[in-house]
Amino acid sequence: MTDASSWVLSLSCPDRPGIVHAVSGVLADHGGNITESQQFGDPDTGLFFMRVEFSTSAAREELDAAVARLGTQFEMTWRVDVAGRRMRTVVMVSTAAHCVNDLLFRERADTLPVDIVAIVGNHPTLGDLAEFYGKRFVHIPVTADTKPDAEARLLALVEELDVELVVLARYMQILSPGLSEALRGKAINIHHSFLPSFKGARPYFQAHDRGVKLIGATAHYVTSDLDEGPIIEQDVERVDHTSTPESLTALGADVERRALARAVRWHAEHRVLLDGHRTIVFK
Repeated sequence: MTDASSWVLSLSCPDRPGIVHAVSGVLADHGGNITESQQFGDPDTGLFFMRVEFSTSAAREELDAAVARLGTQFEMTWRVDVAGRRMRTVVMVSTAAHCVNDLLFRERADTLPVDIVAIVGNHPTLGDLAEFYGKRFVHIPVTADTKPDAEARLLALVEELDVELVVLARYMQILSPGLSEALRGKAINIHHSFLPSFKGARPYFQAHDRGVKLIGATAHYVTSDLDEGPIIEQDVERVDHTSTPESLTALGADVERRALARAVRWHAEHRVLLDGHRTIVFK
């Protein structure tokens, strides 16, 4: 259960002196007690990033108004939210269950601050898994001819359910540039390698054929550039010549689960800020 007196502020703006002092002053003026604070100035882009958790008895409207004035002064992109609030999430799937099952289990165990309001599948395969967890399952089949209608149905569902985050949990369809742009900054995909290696089908068989010594997974934001969105998290496992395609696949599933879960949690906790084609992650 979230505490309505505990808040998180995340922001980015052009770097200049006085930002931390100004933010701290505004929070202090509203009775705020800072419990966690992280900041980073990027010398390459000239941008400043900050994430602050604080407690206060001030009303949400007061906080928003005060930070908005600060935002105008410093040209900030900012967000204030209740700390620990579960983010309304839709998970998209095809037939592989390992990533979505992991997210559902973590949500039930209260270790992932999301509220999975629906599971969308382009195949009906995982409907039973959704039912097991008591989740709404929406089957939206996709073919080349029906793709525009299918994506329109998805966007309508996102609007209907007031969805804040869309997670592609091994969803084996390429989103159109239009849909990718509509979900920009709020859609996370898990890729089965360090991008851009081993694209396409049967990636672990490709990796085995090349004799790789590391396998990995990449969680990134979805953009209109296929598999080139800002990277949130990557993970690896070391392998050797004794590995088989089957053992690589099983090990890869574990890596994918870990990387995706961390990316989703950090996003839901407002720890990820966009920095052009990169991300700043306050862990």
